[in-house]
Amino acid sequence: MILCKPTGQRLTVLFLSLFVISIVNSSAQDAAAGKALFNGKCAACHNVFKKLTGPALGGLEERGKWADHKEILAWVNNPAAYMAKDPYTQGLKTDFGSMMTGFAEVTQKDVDDIVAYINDEVAKKKSGGDTAKTAEAVPDTGNQNALIFGIISLILGIVALILMQVNSSLKKMSDDAEGIVRPEPVPFYRNKTYIAMASIVFFVFGGYMVAKGAIGLGRQKTYQPDQPIFYSHKVHAGINQVNCLYCHGNAWESKQAAIPSVNVCMNCHKAITTYEKGPKLYRDNGDEVDGTAEIAKLYKYAGFDPNTPSKWDPSKAKPIEWVKIHNLPDHVYFNHSQHIRAGNIQCQSCHGEITAMDEVKQMAELSMGWCINCHRQTNVNFNYDSTKGNKFYSIYEKFHNDIKAGKMDSVKVKDIGGLECQKCHY
Repeated sequence: MILCKPTGQRLTVLFLSLFVISIVNSSAQDAAAGKALFNGKCAACHNVFKKLTGPALGGLEERGKWADHKEILAWVNNPAAYMAKDPYTQGLKTDFGSMMTGFAEVTQKDVDDIVAYINDEVAKKKSGGDTAKTAEAVPDTGNQNALIFGIISLILGIVALILMQVNSSLKKMSDDAEGIVRPEPVPFYRNKTYIAMASIVFFVFGGYMVAKGAIGLGRQKTYQPDQPIFYSHKVHAGINQVNCLYCHGNAWESKQAAIPSVNVCMNCHKAITTYEKGPKLYRDNGDEVDGTAEIAKLYKYAGFDPNTPSKWDPSKAKPIEWVKIHNLPDHVYFNHSQHIRAGNIQCQSCHGEITAMDEVKQMAELSMGWCINCHRQTNVNFNYDSTKGNKFYSIYEKFHNDIKAGKMDSVKVKDIGGLECQKCHY
């Protein structure tokens, strides 16, 4: 019988290599263009298989005129104009209570990619593929992969320890058979190989967990604080079609979107003193909300008596202590006007389907990677003439010449410096 020499060091190296590889693989991401677009622009309101704020999108080519992707593009770019002449989308508004937000920046290729992703998910479900996207929201498989690789690494570690013990026992049996007297083996808790292996594993795993936790610092996706007044965006911006810029007009002109003053609220609520005709209001926990009582809270801040409206003095109004939901780090520069006015980006692109929310929560993670992906995919309103486009972009002579020559059909934000560090960081 041939006995192997001690291979503890080799097994240690093997185990650590597999462990590190598993960590690297678990964090790898690979998403198709259509999936990225779907998650960035559609997932806030749609699922492939389940009705959310809007209809399920699986099989959309079988509905209306949407076998023609040009019709889908027309709908996505300008829902109001499309709905005016299309009975099917008129029925959608009746069924779901609101009209879809338009995305003027979406191109035909974007629509084709999104439809391809949807069809791929439907095909996977029909064939019993590796997708688990049934009636539930699209899950994040990253955590699942990390768990699987973690379990595999643990099993490999246990196997390595067992093999090392077997090797030690076989060597001892061989020495006894040959009459070789050797010192008693060092207990595992004093064995330098074991101690070194455990230390390296601890520091690698600990470093991975610390890095993973640090990356998530400051991110507060799904953050939904209690507000001093129950303000329903669904009622105001959705049902009553109040334009976002009526309350957040600063978003058109400046860096901050700003919170409207009490006097802006009172422009309407001097006349609207009770909540009677709208749908019932509920908090996320199911508790019903008395809309009239919430209006009374507004009057308390405003110092307004609905019985004597002529005596109201707006200068005595007190600001409402709204709790800020969307926060960026201090070293990050973000300008609302650059995105809303110059970029024609819809509010819902970052804030989710705000017209369907009663209590607002943060829908996007607002991470650097999330912003960078948007800059990579979003077209710039580049072509300029007397009626459209942004005059600022006329200085990019090379891009204009390349478009005229057919070398490129569109300009992305990344092409004009959207990935440069100093664009967003002080």
